Amino acid sequence: MSHTNSSSGSSSGSHFVTAELAAQAVGMALPLIERAMQHSFVGESGFLFIVVMQPTLTPANSSFEEAILYEHAIGDRSKWDADYAGFAHAKTRISWNTGLDSHVVQTQRPHLLEPDNTVLWGSVAIEGIVVGASGANACYDEAFAGVVAMCLRALVKDRRERYRGGLFLTASQPT
Repeated sequence: MSHTNSSSGSSSGSHFVTAELAAQAVGMALPLIERAMQHSFVGESGFLFIVVMQPTLTPANSSFEEAILYEHAIGDRSKWDADYAGFAHAKTRISWNTGLDSHVVQTQRPHLLEPDNTVLWGSVAIEGIVVGASGANACYDEAFAGVVAMCLRALVKDRRERYRGGLFLTASQPT
């Protein structure tokens, strides 16, 4: 199950990063994620929730909810044994607020943690691309978030290389 935040398609969003591109990045990563989730050492829930943030929407110019670009659930949500979406949001919020992987914040920079932050980790911030995941063991949540982020970065680079518009980006130009 996937969800796209319609408000993140506004003019304040990235010219090259769209919800559709985020969905494509998740789709590229899914075969790896689903195969890995078959191993009990990765996690035993059988569920995963992924959150992708709009790179140009930050705590300085947006609420967290407005900045959510795309979400994807693996597994039947009616059978969840925990609030994996809530955990993924909480982890992602740390990376979105700090620009750092949540593991780095939890282990090396706990002074950046704010009241109501989680002590869980499993989100990444790679060159402004923030992705979080929850449902597997933390190190694999982080790995899956990282794979999605790197796929999105590759798709954006490809889209930019194919761009044949003018010298300045405008909302009416195709990407």
